[in-house]
Amino acid sequence: MGVIGAVASDYRIAHALIVRLLGALVAGLGAFVLLLALVVGLLGLPSAVLGTGIVLAVLALVAGGVLLLRGVVIVRLDDLGYRVRLVRGAGVTRARWADVEDAVAATVAGERCLVLRLRDGSTTTIPVRLLAGNADDLARDLQAHLDQGHGYRRLT
Repeated sequence: MGVIGAVASDYRIAHALIVRLLGALVAGLGAFVLLLALVVGLLGLPSAVLGTGIVLAVLALVAGGVLLLRGVVIVRLDDLGYRVRLVRGAGVTRARWADVEDAVAATVAGERCLVLRLRDGSTTTIPVRLLAGNADDLARDLQAHLDQGHGYRRLT
């Protein structure tokens, strides 16, 4: 859970999604190498062209793997507001807490989501399966940031 008032809370890409993306990257690069081998063979190009293509494919795989395994931040919550990245159909991708009316759990297109409803009627939809960690922790952290952003204090 994030510490409010000191640092931002980052929610990274889910591990299952990383595996799927790496699989797609491997398949795409494999198809590239296969197509390149076919072109080299048909056009009688030097084998160094194929070798260079393989080296480039391996470098692309390593670079993609490093980026994904570093944990791409999907949702960032800080003292001023939130930012959502790389989520298709998220709606509003950043807003200040003062602009957020409330946060609710919802099912959108069969997916469990957190929906932030903004004062202007727009929304931000965050599918929880995209995020590593526990959806309940995200909801509690989001609510704490929202409460702080609105100036609410918890009774103890």
